[in-house]
Amino acid sequence: AFYVCFSGVCGGEFSVLRSPQSVVFRDGSWPIPGERIPDVAALTMGFSVEEDLPWPGLGVGDLFHRPQATVLVTVKGVDKLPVKGFSYPIENAVPFSLDSVANAIHTLFSEETPVVLQLAPSEERVYMVGKANTVFEDLSVTLRQLRNRLFQDNSILSSLPLNSLSRNNEVDLLFLSELQVLHDIASLLSRHKHLAKDHSPDLYSLELSGLEEVGKRYGEDSQQFKDASQILVDSLQKFADEMFNLYGGNVVVEVVAVKEFNSPLSRKTRSILQASQSQKENPYNLAYPYNYDYSVIFNIVLWMMIGLALAVIVISYNLWNMDPGYDSIIYRMTNQKIRMD
Repeated sequence: AFYVCFSGVCGGEFSVLRSPQSVVFRDGSWPIPGERIPDVAALTMGFSVEEDLPWPGLGVGDLFHRPQATVLVTVKGVDKLPVKGFSYPIENAVPFSLDSVANAIHTLFSEETPVVLQLAPSEERVYMVGKANTVFEDLSVTLRQLRNRLFQDNSILSSLPLNSLSRNNEVDLLFLSELQVLHDIASLLSRHKHLAKDHSPDLYSLELSGLEEVGKRYGEDSQQFKDASQILVDSLQKFADEMFNLYGGNVVVEVVAVKEFNSPLSRKTRSILQASQSQKENPYNLAYPYNYDYSVIFNIVLWMMIGLALAVIVISYNLWNMDPGYDSIIYRMTNQKIRMD
């Protein structure tokens, strides 16, 4: 499955650029919690989540036809982007990652060729897993590679209207290099279309912060920031259309625009004070939240116990009514006729 997402914090916005008919997004202004955006990606791809997602924006859809790719693009430095599609406000925009979705894909489809690509060009952070990712080995991931890629003959500089942006400014080049990465991902995939036609789902998670740097450098009221925003919207729309076509329409493209995160990204750790803390947080001894695996486990245990009970009853009945002279070799060997012989 393929998704593109942008998450915003203070007044951020979650938008769906493209989606197949098997995934249903409803038109409305329901706010989505920022920490649940990975769960939206997981559910649209057909994976289960630990907690139910009571968000009206996502419908049930076709459970037997899941998207083949998911692309999530996080754009930092702006509250919203005027992109086409369904848009929802983000409530409590906190940093998130698609590690859980990536691990699920890698675990379930390790013998096939899923594409799992998580990339943050400005931070030189890249994570690729799976056999298919050899296709993206030539992708520019360091700042030096990105700069050199922009000045090659087939770069976006030859076709992109820069307007007030300059190819001589480092901040502008950083912003443009991120757009070059979007172009190169679609270009590499178009040369290896078999990856988009196999049965394993794909995941692309991209984080773009070049627009944020442009805003810091020139100001958010500057012409450079306005031009960069429009160029970014056009590039994202084109990227979404290209991915949608490469995957034959069986792809979800989402956008998350975020001004700034409410808190830094942190991993869950276990504290030695966890037991005492949980005691204070739950002074009324309330039951734990309902686990949606409960019904499955309950049915497995119930019918297994019933089956074992019936087996014990049947075996006990047959042993009780067994003919010793016919079934047991012990009694047959002590038969009077055999002893006389």
